[in-house]
Parts: sequence; structure tokens; C-alpha cells
Amino acid sequence: MEDNKKVINVAEIFGENVFNDTVMQERLPKKIYKELRRTIEEGKELDIATADVIAHEMKEWAIEKGATHYTHWFQPLTGVTAEKHDSFISAPMANGKVLMSFSGKELIKGEPDASSFPSGGLRATFEARGYTAWDPTSPAFVKKDENGCILYVPTAFCSYTGEALDQKTPLLRSMEAINKQALRFLRLFGNTTSKRVKPSVGIEQEYFLVDRQKYLKRKDLVFTGRTLFGAMPPKGQELDDHYFGSIRARIAAFMKEVNEELWRLGVTAKTQHNEVAPAQHELAPIYVECNVAVDHNQLIMETLKKVAERQGLHCLLHEKPFAGVNGSGKHDNWSLITDDGKNLLDPGKTPHENIQFLLMLLCVLRAVDRHADLLRESAADPGNDHRLGSSEAPPAIISVFLGEQLEDVLEQLVISGNATHSIKGGKLQTGVKALPGLNKDATDRNRTSPFAFTGNKFEFRMLGSRDSAAAPNIVLNTIVAEALCDACDILEQSEDFEQAVHDLIKEYATEHQKIVFNGNGYSEEWVKEAERRGLPNLPSMVDAIPALVADKNVEMFEKFHVFTRAELDSRAEIKYEAYAKAVNIEARTMIDIASKHIIPAVIRGTKTLAETVNAVVQAGVDAEVQRDLLVETSSLLKEAKAALTTLEQVTQEASTKEEGKVQAEYFHEQVVPAMEALRIPVDRLEMIVDKEIWPMPSYGDLIFEV
Repeated sequence: MEDNKKVINVAEIFGENVFNDTVMQERLPKKIYKELRRTIEEGKELDIATADVIAHEMKEWAIEKGATHYTHWFQPLTGVTAEKHDSFISAPMANGKVLMSFSGKELIKGEPDASSFPSGGLRATFEARGYTAWDPTSPAFVKKDENGCILYVPTAFCSYTGEALDQKTPLLRSMEAINKQALRFLRLFGNTTSKRVKPSVGIEQEYFLVDRQKYLKRKDLVFTGRTLFGAMPPKGQELDDHYFGSIRARIAAFMKEVNEELWRLGVTAKTQHNEVAPAQHELAPIYVECNVAVDHNQLIMETLKKVAERQGLHCLLHEKPFAGVNGSGKHDNWSLITDDGKNLLDPGKTPHENIQFLLMLLCVLRAVDRHADLLRESAADPGNDHRLGSSEAPPAIISVFLGEQLEDVLEQLVISGNATHSIKGGKLQTGVKALPGLNKDATDRNRTSPFAFTGNKFEFRMLGSRDSAAAPNIVLNTIVAEALCDACDILEQSEDFEQAVHDLIKEYATEHQKIVFNGNGYSEEWVKEAERRGLPNLPSMVDAIPALVADKNVEMFEKFHVFTRAELDSRAEIKYEAYAKAVNIEARTMIDIASKHIIPAVIRGTKTLAETVNAVVQAGVDAEVQRDLLVETSSLLKEAKAALTTLEQVTQEASTKEEGKVQAEYFHEQVVPAMEALRIPVDRLEMIVDKEIWPMPSYGDLIFEV
């Protein structure tokens, strides 16, 4: 308890474990520091002599922090990060001592085994060589935990032949693409001072916390991250009393430790609160440069899991760990910021007069409309199939929410080609004299929209909670780069720039108005309306994966050097395999739990119930109630056994299918429905079988007893 009462000065501890700009200025020679800044800001390649100096100072700094090892920290296509630890020890000297060294070569390049990570056919088992390459734009840091103290060097990961085998490489490529096209765009509007445009991203992270001892008694949670069985308790989230509610002491202690660890790592953990579902919470940082935001989100997820374990809890990052209550996602807030602080998505006070903003906005609409399938695919995950379109998540149909003010401006442009006014926000009247008047925004928000404009940024709300945020940002950066490129190609050739801008704004507004929807995304009417508009509806991951290799998307990615066709083919293959493997593990887990735990427990229960019926009858008392319960239990047991047999058969059949798309489709079309059919009678049995007999903790135990 004493540690919890210790006063923390956030300003003092923030970034203390990061080799950040302040540390570099203090420790690096001025010339070396300038060269490194040029690399970070301009992409200039570092020479080995400069890298040697940086590596030496980085090593000395890390050793002062207690580091004994370093690692190239990268993000392979597994959904989690990877690391291999090497000590700073070099060859022993004649006197038996050792030197601690870290060279520029070791800083810049590592060589993990590329054949042991998903490659989608890019690498054969015998083709093992792969490289990690230092990303100097994301600062190195030290982590102190059960592994000791380790220096982490953020890196990209590619194969011996140069293909990207990770999330970071294409993300950095996409950032270069949008920087180039956004600068072209700015120059057309007379901006000659901005030198770089970077996507700025803030990633909100949702998660569940459960007691670790109860978690360990749920093999479905242990093996799959979600409950494959489970009846709803009498109370769920219907009272809305958990959302923003008072944070319980145990959870507050957890959040405090998480914040302190993240602050020391330079992660700007800012907002924490209870989410809608019982046992669900959220953490949100401040916006930073895109690739750093993705790195920070990985650190957030890792920190949530490690701190939870230390405190006797378990952090669930699955998109739908509990049926019947809200699942978890990430909200990816995306905007474009120049190096001199200009936000290209800031409409200003009179957006109808802000021609540069209007064209930028319409380029984003054009990008989303043309590549809605690709944006949907970027959020595709087996767990997200259980979440999208439910009461807490956007539907699987991509649309854009602009709000009343911008939708009104858009309609003016479509009708006449000119926008002459903007709806104003005004004052919010509370009806209480003692409360101050509040400036009201010009538009409301829409939580059912998957892609919403929220003042000066877009919020992509579809991403699953455990996924890397790299994929949607790769897509956003690239599709907007393409739209900006198309606009610049037209405007750069125009003889009358102002007229050309006017015509292009009207053309884009008219052509892409169909992607804008401000209504209720959960309604059946919207599904029909979206179909009428020709918007893609891709409800499952298997439906969405083909977008990766659609000709128009391949052409775009290759044009902007973000992915090659071979890289896209490999990623599609990896995703089909990932889906099949995830569902296969879930199905086998259901079979194991049902056959070894639930059915035997129910049989014991029916035996006891039958003995009770006989005893009551022998006592000369009416046993109708007990007999009815026995009949109902036996009937459900029979139904469960039949469903189990079917699940066993289709799961076995799935293993014979050709790996890749064919197998993934079979799992989606045959195995998933068989799993749902088994869950129905089992969940009904849980409601009537004695709790003392039921072989695992209930939903009530898990989400209300934390």
C-alpha cells in the first residue's frame, strides 16, 4: 500500500526511459546530432561512422539505466511484437574481463530467422535469412521488468530478398507516399514553407479485466481469448451504470501502475475510464506521429497485460470476450499535420470559404469511397466478426459521417457548385442560471459511423482491440495519397487554377456524396440504402480479404511503392491461414470443454436429479417439477451431444481442405455455424444445472467479481 501512496511527479518521470531528443542533444556531439536529425526529418541515410557514435552513446545511456542486453524490437505478421535479446558483452580480454560494446552495425541491422514468421509463401523453410533495420524516427527505450533491463531498438523487418515481412515497413512507405503528395497539394495553394507532412494518430484502446484465478479456470479464455460458452447473468450493461462510473480501488491501482510504466516509456497516457460493459475499460493517449503511435499502442497492449498479471488480474484484448455485452475495439484518430504545425483537416470558422480544406476533405471522401473494401479489410479479424454491427461497434459497411455543418456545405456544392454559408454552433442552453454558457459545436457526433469527421480529424472506429493499428493507417495514408495525386495531376495542368479547383470540388462532391451517411448505422434501413448506393457490405473477415488483391488496390499500392503484388498475395494468404487457424483452435477448444467437462458434469447432475425424482416418488409426493427438470436437462443434453458430434465432424473435414482461401471459407461457412449450434443448448443448460456442478466460472463471476 505504501507504494500506492507514493507521490509521482509525472513531469519528472515522463520519458525517463527513452533515448529521446533531449537525451540525444545532451549526449551526442553536435555534428552527430545534426546528422541524426537530418535522417529523422529528411530520410537521409546514416553512414556507419555516425551510427557507431550513436550506438556507443545509446549503449552507455542504457547501461546507466541498468541494461544488460539490447534487442531489435519488430512487428511481424503475427499480430504481436517480436524480440531477441543480445547482451552487450563482447569477446573476453586476456585478463579475463569483458568489454561492453554496441556497434553502429549492430544498431542498424539485425538478422532474425525469417522462415519462422508468417510470410505467405515469400520465404520457404530453408530460406531463413531476414533483416531488421533500425527505425530512427521512433526512439529507442529501455524496459525494466521480469527480464531485467533491456534496450529496445524499434526496427522494420524484411526478407533477404527485400520483401516486407512486418507491419512497420509498409507503414513507413505509406507515410513517405502521403508526405510527397500532400506537399504537392500544399504547393499548389501557395504554401512554400512547410517541408514535411506527417499523419498524426491517436489510438484509443479498450480492454477487459478479469480475476486471474477465475480466468485460469476458463480454458476457452486461456486458449482463445474469448468465452465460447456462457449464459448472461441477470444483470448485464442495461443500466448503463458502469460507463464513466466510479473506478474501483483494485482497478484504479492497476491503472496507476500502467500509467507510470507508460509515462516512463514516453507514452502520453492521458484518458482512463470505465467503458460500457462491466469489467471493460479504456485508455487513450495524445496524438503523435503515425509510426510512433503504432509503436506506442503495442507498448500499451503489452503493458496492460504484464501489469494485470502482476496484480492478480488478466487483461482480455479479444474483440468479443463475452457474448451479450459490448466488445472492445480501437478508435484510430487520423489527421495530417505539417512540420510547422498546420492541420490540413482543420476547417476553420468558415469551412465554406476554406477552399484548401474543402478539396482536402473531398479527397479523403474520394479515397474512402473508391477503396471502402480495402479500408474494411484493414480492420478484418476473426474476433471482429463477432463485434461489428452490434450495439457498440460500427457496421461492416464503410460510410463517412461529416455532421450537419459539413454535410450542408457538401449539398451546396453538389447543387450549385458553390458554398455560401456554414451552419454555426451557437450557445448551449442548460436551463440552469448558475451554469456557464457553453459554446456548442456546429454538429453532433455519431457513434454508429465507422469513419467519422470529428472537428479536425477523422476517427476510424472499426479496428479490433487486439490488432496492430498499422494496417488501417497504411491504407488511410495510401488511399489519401492516391486521391491527392489525382487532384494534383489535374490542377498542375490547369490554365485557370481557381476555376479548376472549383470544378474539381464540385465533381468530387457529386461523385462521392454517396459515401456520406449521418444516420443510424445500426438500422436495417441503412443496410438496404447502402446496397442501393452500391456500397460494399463485407460482414466477415473471409469476405473482406479479397480486397487486398483486387486489381485496383494492387495497382494503387504498387504505384506508391507501399506493397508489391507478391507482398499483397502473401498477406492475403497469411490472413486466410490466420482465420482458419483461429477458428480451428476455437472449435477444438469447444469440443474439448464440452466432451471432457460440460457433458460429464451435466450427466452427474442428471444422475442426482433422477435419484431425487425416485426418492420423492417413493416418499409418496408429487415429483412433477423434478421430473420436468430432468426431462428438460436430458433433452438439452441430447441436443448438445448431437451438436458436438456435428462440430467434431465438420472440424475434421476442415482439416482435409486445401489450405488458404478454400479452408478459410469452409471454416466460416460450416464450422462457425456448428460452433454456434453447440453453444445454444450448453448455455441453456448452464441456467438450469446446479452452479456447484457447473465446471467453470460463470459470466457473473468473471465480469462482476473483479
